[in-house]
Amino acid sequence: MAIYLIRHGETASNAARIVQTPETPLSERGLAQAERLAQRLVDADISNILSSDLPRASMTAERLHAAIDARLRLEPLLQERNYGDIRGRAYAEIGVDILGADYEPPGGERWADFHARVDRAWIEITRAAARAAGNLAVVTHGLVCGSLAARHLRLPDGAPLPQRWGNTSLTIIDAQPPWFVRLLNSTTHLDDATVDDARSRSGL
Repeated sequence: MAIYLIRHGETASNAARIVQTPETPLSERGLAQAERLAQRLVDADISNILSSDLPRASMTAERLHAAIDARLRLEPLLQERNYGDIRGRAYAEIGVDILGADYEPPGGERWADFHARVDRAWIEITRAAARAAGNLAVVTHGLVCGSLAARHLRLPDGAPLPQRWGNTSLTIIDAQPPWFVRLLNSTTHLDDATVDDARSRSGL
């Protein structure tokens, strides 16, 4: 049994390097990425899907749900970090590293509160995996993937913690302790038309 950890597909805000607002949907390329991910996983014996309820994640999960007809449940604990007053602003105009360990967004979620929420999400993930008849897919966001990897998962020997999680990236985790990662941050399902540019895309 395994947990399939997935980052959502691309949005226009990703491509433009704008801090995302909650209602941001997938772009056309993001939808195409989600379709390619679904085709990659069509024979993966996924029985349940747990997804963030933000549109960019739920739209990704819905493409997978349509391809494999697994049960889909939305979980707000899987939302991206709340960046408060800077949501909707371009990274270039903010003037600070919003991913920095000491950055606390005005009107947003402190790092400590974000990690505590992701810890609660992990409890829900492990419970869902234990109940699932097959494998569990979890569709979420880049910083959530990073928090889970840093705080709960055992990465392959010598593998660094990813600094960026690709759109529709796939990470496969053993569904029991010590939560060993079999595959990390893989986007091999994307082609030249759907792969994003890691040098210019934001990680949220």
